[in-house]
Amino acid sequence: MKKLPAHDFLDKHGIPYEVKTFSAETEKGAANVAAALGFRERQMIKTLIFETGEGEQLLVMVGADQHIKSGKLKKAAGSRNIKMASPEKVLEVTGYRIGSIPPFCWQPEGFRTIIEASLLEEEILGVGAGEWGNEILINPEQLVKASKAVPFDIVQPAE
Repeated sequence: MKKLPAHDFLDKHGIPYEVKTFSAETEKGAANVAAALGFRERQMIKTLIFETGEGEQLLVMVGADQHIKSGKLKKAAGSRNIKMASPEKVLEVTGYRIGSIPPFCWQPEGFRTIIEASLLEEEILGVGAGEWGNEILINPEQLVKASKAVPFDIVQPAE
């Protein structure tokens, strides 16, 4: 198994997790990771980087089958103007390319992270380990601890 910075971070902080791998040929997207690993889409997390009108970047975590409601995210972020960061900005801010951004191990002090509150009801969640084909399985409480995420209701209600 290849050790990645995300694994080292969790080990250093004594946070339990499991490593899963899938084919690097798998089409990008958390829903495809869920299918490859045999999990429900809700359990595989999209780690998204947003920028506020004030120039702050935020990490936002939602399930692969969830869609962010703009008004709820603006309220959670405390900004009326918020947009997805460009791929170039994501790489500059995180050091990772879109597709396998770990939600911990790279953030400077004070970097804000938001997690969709309903995800805390899941038994296990999967997050990117920083390299496509590698996934970290972690329980929601440990994910919140590792990422310093604040839970908010930010998604559209399920139909």
